[in-house]
Amino acid sequence: MPEKRRNAHRILAINPGSTSTKIALFDDETPVLEETIRHSDLDLAPFDTVWDQYEFRKRTILEALKRHDIDIRSMTAVVGRGGLLRPVVSGTYEVNQLMIKDGREGVQGQHAANLGPVLAYGIGWDLGIPAFMVDPPSVDEFEPMARLSGLKAVPRRSLAHALNIKATARMAAADMGKSLDDLNLVVAHMGGGISVCPLRRGRIIDANDANSGGPFTPERAGAMPTMGLIDFIFDNNLGREEIKRELIGRGGLVSHLGTNSAKEVEDRVRTGDEHAALVYQTMAYQIAKEIGAMATVLMGKVDAIILTGGLAASEMIVGWVKERVEHIAAVMVYPGEDEMEALVLGALRVLRGEEKAKTYPVTVDTLPL
Repeated sequence: MPEKRRNAHRILAINPGSTSTKIALFDDETPVLEETIRHSDLDLAPFDTVWDQYEFRKRTILEALKRHDIDIRSMTAVVGRGGLLRPVVSGTYEVNQLMIKDGREGVQGQHAANLGPVLAYGIGWDLGIPAFMVDPPSVDEFEPMARLSGLKAVPRRSLAHALNIKATARMAAADMGKSLDDLNLVVAHMGGGISVCPLRRGRIIDANDANSGGPFTPERAGAMPTMGLIDFIFDNNLGREEIKRELIGRGGLVSHLGTNSAKEVEDRVRTGDEHAALVYQTMAYQIAKEIGAMATVLMGKVDAIILTGGLAASEMIVGWVKERVEHIAAVMVYPGEDEMEALVLGALRVLRGEEKAKTYPVTVDTLPL
């Protein structure tokens, strides 16, 4: 096990998922340990709610560090992935009691990621070190027109893959030799969920909610014909949770092709499955169409289009998207996502004094235009 370097910041990153908890330990930008702790149905059965899993998940994290002979006293900070919290501007936040309360109550929904900040806080408290959260899904830097839908009672929400979108945008800006604050970008995070966002001078000023709009994805339905959806719901006598399962989990590639595996679909395309080819290319078509729509938000003044997420590793998808959008701006591709590194880099920016930690919540209406 590598020894901690003198004067290095040793940071633990925590990313809770529904059936796993990912942890990573970094010395500055250098990864020391990465592990995914799996939780079986039996492990989670005693808990009525996700929030009730706090002590169990904290214990498994500490046990994993002990197995790898990590002296937890060597850590200088802990950072947790943010969950469905209040709308906030992008940045690194110190975990506080209001953030923990909002995560427990699920102010924008219940999700395992709501445990990220409180797990960071609990471990940080025990060690007397700071605890942070970086760019949660509820990052909201929308401009006023982006918030209105066609029904006053149903506003558009800013829920996107903000952590990877912001981290990838920073990488692209660095590769372009420019400051993110000087660029207009359209970033498409393409994975199990797909978020397409226009960034004006670094701010996400619009986005499709990956659970209820935009392109269909490997397992989500995306934007739907409203009247047809209403008929589908009533014809099949679906309740609230059944509707959610149809739209989020049974939609997209799953609905059309019976799988959420892009690799499996690409194998079928290569062996001549014309229906699979039509569906897969249609997903790329819808991604490109959303990119085009977000380019109009920036008045067509787009410095680059960024493709990221797991599907950005697909030559098929990237090729089909590029041929439709590269007339708008140069396309830059960053396959995959490294959420753990993005969390650590957010904490490092604060620890090094490159930016100041925000106090939750900071909303877009408190910032200058």
